[in-house]
Amino acid sequence: MRWRRQYSGHLMSKVWQLEEAGQWRWATAEEAATRSWLPEPMSDVTLPLQPLSFRDCSLYEQHWIQSSRGYAKRFMPAAHVFTSLYERLLRKPFPAFKPHPLAYRQPVYYFGNHLSFVPSGTPIRPPRFTKALDYELELGAVLRKPLLNATYQEALDAIGGFVVVNDWSARDVQRSEMATGLGPQKCKHFCSSMSDELVDAQDVLPRIDQLQAFVEINGRIVARTSTANMLHGWAKTLSHLSTDEPLWPGELIASGTLPFGTALENGHWLQPGDTLRLMIEEVGEIKHQWAT
Repeated sequence: MRWRRQYSGHLMSKVWQLEEAGQWRWATAEEAATRSWLPEPMSDVTLPLQPLSFRDCSLYEQHWIQSSRGYAKRFMPAAHVFTSLYERLLRKPFPAFKPHPLAYRQPVYYFGNHLSFVPSGTPIRPPRFTKALDYELELGAVLRKPLLNATYQEALDAIGGFVVVNDWSARDVQRSEMATGLGPQKCKHFCSSMSDELVDAQDVLPRIDQLQAFVEINGRIVARTSTANMLHGWAKTLSHLSTDEPLWPGELIASGTLPFGTALENGHWLQPGDTLRLMIEEVGEIKHQWAT
């Protein structure tokens, strides 16, 4: 089942709608009560939830490698020549482009700004400190139950629904911040976005590693990708996150960028006036226009 919040002029508040047979209707009070585990969004937005926290993982080896190549190409041209020659001759990724060894052993992640989420449709302007605004297409899981030292099955059972997440990034700021060893800061925290709709977990989990996705700019598909080939599945990821650390209903955990789901990888950087659409089948979409 698919859910979204809409402003009701009659009730003067944001009210749940649900989709049935391709049509949206207002949820009954009893139906809306089943969404009580979702935190109410802040007063001026219509997100499906206001996350209690935002953990953003990096679970795709291919994205890690390709985004490193893309970074070298745009910001380190001399290094790009060398690494490209290395990869052509040896036919394998340049060693520094591969994930950190820890990422193969366990899910790795950072905490983002859970208060800077905006809904799909919000006009986007780059923050003043970047000249390299980038989008990142990700799948997000929202918890409906608390977790602590969860088994794999308990971890899956705790997922209440899925949303599409866009982890906006200032690429020209990111490298210097990451070099501090403290993780991303201003390069990420200025804004993230979320689909208007939340899809119940049971409708997605049977095909969670087979969902097709794409990036579209100005009506043209510039990248196709999918949720396949995660380094660690959702069960292991959530179980690991809950190890001696409580997780709570309403927390949002993202997969990290799907391969080719960012301009660093697909080469299609946004320009003023462009319209961006990020979509994951069976989950939803995010759409933004770069405001001029």
